[in-house]
Amino acid sequence: MRLIQKNPDLSAYLAADEVIDHHHPRVRKTAERLAAQASDSYSYARVAYEFVRDTIPHSADSGDLRITWRASDVLEQGTGICHAKSHALAALLRAEDIPAALCYQRLTHDAGSGHVLHGMVAVRFHGAWHRQDCRGNKPEVDAQFSLDGERLAFTVDAKSNEVDYPVLFDVPDPAVLRALRDAPDRPHLWEHLPDAL
Repeated sequence: MRLIQKNPDLSAYLAADEVIDHHHPRVRKTAERLAAQASDSYSYARVAYEFVRDTIPHSADSGDLRITWRASDVLEQGTGICHAKSHALAALLRAEDIPAALCYQRLTHDAGSGHVLHGMVAVRFHGAWHRQDCRGNKPEVDAQFSLDGERLAFTVDAKSNEVDYPVLFDVPDPAVLRALRDAPDRPHLWEHLPDAL
């Protein structure tokens, strides 16, 4: 699949905003600590990915009812759904001048009916984008950082009307962000996440 930048200006994928707030002291401190474990930008990207994937539980897996959406809040509270964790990873990557995009899949909803948008990140190396899924592993999910072929959490099933969206966003999809901001808790959010771009 050919990935397509929604914003043609690559610098947009390094920018900070209210959601991907990589100028926040908590994000900066975390990035500095992770960078100390890395020898170059490639190893930093892997370390940051594994940090978000493995040390910030997906709130549905952990049973946490709290909602986070801003990168600094995800790092502070240590919880989030796929979208929130993607915001945190994008902020950590951008904090170290690595272009990071947000991207999405349309998957069958966990409830077994309907669909839901799943959030991921794409990182840019060697002039190409590489999608990464930091949602967190569990027995049936084994996502890995990879610049040589995708190792995502989920493979879409076209027969079930699932979709891999090729568009790379510099900011979160507005409907996803609105659902995160408006939800009082995760069970409510689960029923109100968008089902398509």
